Amino acid sequence: MADGSAQFSVAGRVACVTGASSGLGRRAALVLARAGARVVGVARRRDQLDSLCAEAGAECAAVDADITDRGALAGLVERISEPFGKPDILVNAAGLNLRQTADDVTSDGWDATLAVNLSAPFFLAQALAPAMVANGWGRIVNFASLQSSRAFPGGIAYGATKGGIAQMTRAMAEAWSSRGINANAIGPGFFPTELTAAVFDDPERAARNAAQTCIGRNGEPEDLDGPLLFLCSDASRYVTGQILMLDGGFTAK
Repeated sequence: MADGSAQFSVAGRVACVTGASSGLGRRAALVLARAGARVVGVARRRDQLDSLCAEAGAECAAVDADITDRGALAGLVERISEPFGKPDILVNAAGLNLRQTADDVTSDGWDATLAVNLSAPFFLAQALAPAMVANGWGRIVNFASLQSSRAFPGGIAYGATKGGIAQMTRAMAEAWSSRGINANAIGPGFFPTELTAAVFDDPERAARNAAQTCIGRNGEPEDLDGPLLFLCSDASRYVTGQILMLDGGFTAK
């Protein structure tokens, strides 16, 4: 029987985390770095990435890039792989939610939301998968949402992408898990991040969301730590194609 703590180890692994400049992406990068992984944080804001690496207190590298620029993908993969080698772990945490109503969605807003939330995670995973296959081990963790299965006001474009993430995660598992790559998704409930600032700036709305959960509160950053390490480690060796709802039971009610 394997040692319990060893199963959850990511020591020595190389992890790429998109959206690492803020919110749950930043938290994911910090958790993996502090658990012994060599982390490459990817985002557009270099100053925030430098702050992340300073806080990580471990092997951490910053790559400032636009992950939606498909023409620059080959160069991005080279930059990600330069500090520590090709990643074993990919965490697709970058996200965009413009909160446009169905009547007000613009063509540019729709395209930008799909590019960040759905297209970039796939094409980056596709580009990094061959090295994981060659090593016989890999982990892809996508970020789903309450809106992967629930409709929210002003969320038609965002919800479409997050519904797509859920199905794409299953399809990634079908495509790659027989070759050593497990693909899963985390579906956060309401956590205080830049993306949910509008929610938490309204105390009454935040309280209503908390009351909707089974646990009776909204998410806190540290609630991500255990589930993320589980999905990024050998502890999840027989788990793939799943969406783990990290929502305090919001979707159970």
